Parts: sequence; structure tokens; C-alpha cells
Amino acid sequence: MKLLLYISFLMVSISTNAQQPIVVDLNGKGDFTSIQSAINSLIESSEKERVIQIKNGVYNEKIFIEKNNIVLEGENRDKVIITQSIARDEFRCSHKDDWGVATVNVNGNDVTFKNLTIKNAFGFDFKEEYTIPCESDSSHIKTIRKSGHQMALRSMKATRLKAINCYFSSFGGDTVSPWNVENGLFYFKDCKMEGGVDFYCPRGWAWAENCDFYSYGGTASIWHDGSKNPDSKSVLYNCRFNGIKNFYLGRYHRDAQMYLVNCSFDGNMRDSSIYHVQKSAETPNGHRIYYYNCHRKGGDYKWLKNNLPESVKAENITVDWLFNSKWHPNKN
Repeated sequence: MKLLLYISFLMVSISTNAQQPIVVDLNGKGDFTSIQSAINSLIESSEKERVIQIKNGVYNEKIFIEKNNIVLEGENRDKVIITQSIARDEFRCSHKDDWGVATVNVNGNDVTFKNLTIKNAFGFDFKEEYTIPCESDSSHIKTIRKSGHQMALRSMKATRLKAINCYFSSFGGDTVSPWNVENGLFYFKDCKMEGGVDFYCPRGWAWAENCDFYSYGGTASIWHDGSKNPDSKSVLYNCRFNGIKNFYLGRYHRDAQMYLVNCSFDGNMRDSSIYHVQKSAETPNGHRIYYYNCHRKGGDYKWLKNNLPESVKAENITVDWLFNSKWHPNKN
């Protein structure tokens, strides 16, 4: 009898503590028909993950996440599409900062994205250049171009942000912009990213594993800012790079540190290593761009040779090594 009472108590306790996923369905078969409404229904913070399950559909929404410990999980990566059409150059003419510049804007911690597409469609929808009045510009006028900044994902002060099996798409620059140079910890796995200049541009500590990158052109595909802490790193592990003819791999104009391990490159990649575009005084720690076991289809360029620092062994380049016990994204 005591055993039955204990089991009954345990089941009630589990049921009480468990948080049921919130379901978003455009067709009205869930708890909400919009993703933002589901986010708004949550309290600001929680010690437990709050899962929002998103059914297949095209969600024409600009998303704001200012709450902590949230998971947005799609039913199918290619069929759950969150999309907006936003040109940053135009947006900033009437806004003081980047809050709201992206399709998905994040200012909360411990946010995870799974199995979904986040798209900024501005460049794909673009017809022709146009000019607008712009008080924030020195000339008081701004020309809006197809290749300008177009963020799909933009974080402000967020940390411990994850994306698993997601597709981030834009035609222009800064598609994936997880920005928190002081304590940003970012993790991407099995993702696809595409765009123009610096379309993957993390600040702080970032890990990208088994990801596909496609460049529509410009002066760089990847970028990093580690200027607030000499230990900051961007690691790209088992990633693949493709793009238009003569696409550039990467650049940086603030102190940076990048490791590319077991990566492969399409033959279209230009013979140009990741480069520094401004004065060396802005990189007090020197040129810290490292390659290991990286190869290009059609033949390797000389700069792709192994050049890890003596203190770093390839087998030790892991998620735990990068985040240095500050975060264990694989154990959550």
C-alpha cells in the first residue's frame, strides 16, 4: 500500500513539474497561430526549458525574444519558415540601434533553435536600387542596395545561444549575427548558412560544426570579433564552404582568432586566406588564423597548410576546450 501511494505521489510530482510544450500552428490546431504570441505567453525567465513546437508553415513574423530558457523547435527544417524582408540600411534610418533589424532578434539567454528556417528575404525580393531620406546618414540620404546588410538572426546581449539543424538565409551581409563580444557563447551544429559579406559573424566564443556555408559574393564569408578577451575564438569544425566563382573565405577588422578544422572548400573559392582589413594596431594579439586538415576541391592553396599553434593539438579542439567549462551545450 505504501509503495502504491509513493508511486502515485511520484507521478503527480512529475506531472506537476513537467512543462508541456506549447504548440504553434497556422491552421489553428495548436495553442497559438503565431510564434510571437507563444513567446509572449511565457513568464520572463524559468529554470526549466520552455519548448515551443512549431508546425509546418510559412510564418511571416518578425520575432523578438527577450526571455530566457526558450526552445523554438520546428516540425521540419525546410517546411517551418520564419521570414521577413528587412534592409538594415533602411531600418537604421529610423531606429537608433539594431534591435529589430533581423527576422529573429534575441536578447535572452539560453535560447535554442531546432529544425527550422530563418530567412531575411530582402535581397531575394529586390528589384532595383532606391534612395530614401535618412537623417542618421551624413548626406541625409541613403541608397538601398541588394547586397546590403540583411540579418536573419541577430542577438544583442544574449549568451548560450544554440542552433541545431537550422537554415539561415539572406542574400546580403551579416545573415547570422550573434553579437556579444564580452561573454557571448554560441553553438551551431548541422546548420546551413548563406549570404553576402560576413554572413557568419560571431563575436565572443562560437562553435560551428558540420555546417554548410554558401557565399553569394562580397569580400568575405566568415568574420570574428574577439576584441574584448584574447581567449575568444571562433571554431569551424567539419564545415563545408561553397559559393559563386571566386568567393572569399573570410576577413576580420577587429582582434580575432579563428580555427578551421577538417573543413572542405569548393573549387570556386578564391586564392585568398582569411585576412585583416585594417591597421595592425587593432589586432594586439597578431594574426591568429589557424587551419588543420583543410582541403579544397581541385587542389589546396598554400595557405591551407596545417599551422596550429604549438600549444594546441588537433585532438584537443573540442567544444569543452573552446568554452573552457563555462558552458556545456552538448550536455543540455
